Amino acid sequence: MGLVHGPKHPLVLLAKWYERLFGRLSHLNLCVTNAMREDLAENWHIKAVTVYDKPASFFKETPLDLQHELFMKLGCTYSPFRACSEPSGPAIERSAFTEKDARTGVVTRLCRRPALLVSSTSWTEDEDFSILLAALEGRCLPWVSSAGKGPLKEHYSRLIGQKQFQHIKVCTPWLEAEDYPLLLGSADLGVCLHKSSSGLDLPMKVVDMFGCCLPVCAVNFKCLHELVKHGENGLVFEDAEALAAQLQMLFSKFPDPAGKLNQFRKNLRESEQLRWDESWQRTVLPLVMDT
Repeated sequence: MGLVHGPKHPLVLLAKWYERLFGRLSHLNLCVTNAMREDLAENWHIKAVTVYDKPASFFKETPLDLQHELFMKLGCTYSPFRACSEPSGPAIERSAFTEKDARTGVVTRLCRRPALLVSSTSWTEDEDFSILLAALEGRCLPWVSSAGKGPLKEHYSRLIGQKQFQHIKVCTPWLEAEDYPLLLGSADLGVCLHKSSSGLDLPMKVVDMFGCCLPVCAVNFKCLHELVKHGENGLVFEDAEALAAQLQMLFSKFPDPAGKLNQFRKNLRESEQLRWDESWQRTVLPLVMDT
């Protein structure tokens, strides 16, 4: 509200007074980061408990056969998902990333497949997709798929059309709800361009990506370290130049089973990732029962 109307607007001042007054009167307050908890205590004199956002149960790694079905489905509408070469026989069904033997039903990844990078965005002014475009400039890198819609999508679609990418195909689909987690679970890397206006909350995009064991490169802001552990489950960057260097490092030998991407994914698999309902049962429900 403050970003839209300005911090001195009567509505903003009224909302701030209302939240400050009734926040102190509540029996229980929940917040989504330790940084927010500390801000509430210091500036609002409100005591709160941190409850981190967790992914829903349907955000998970996508089995290879479902990846193939998704790629074939998307290929009907979006050319970057279609095969770049003819299959080796009439019984072979091929996408840009996978192929299926119709006789056996076995799905395999193409040996020289491109990488799939996903940047999920709402295409609004607070998410600077131009950072990603600048990072990709002149790189021998992967397919890029950015899912979402919003007022700036057409603007960025025009910018993409003006780029002279040699080894990159950019796709900006609007996905059906059930296809979005499948795409995240099929991707090789996620890129998060979200910056918190308050610096006190965390991007749900990354939460969902981590639920799919998808490593991320995320633009840095104040409390991002509470979610993205640099060098463990992903990388944090400050600008397009830093992102470009990270992408070049991660994909220089793709697909390398000993590479950083696979190590990040392994770390995500081995970490204790509670789902939303589990987190509620363990953390929130006991607090509610005690009030």
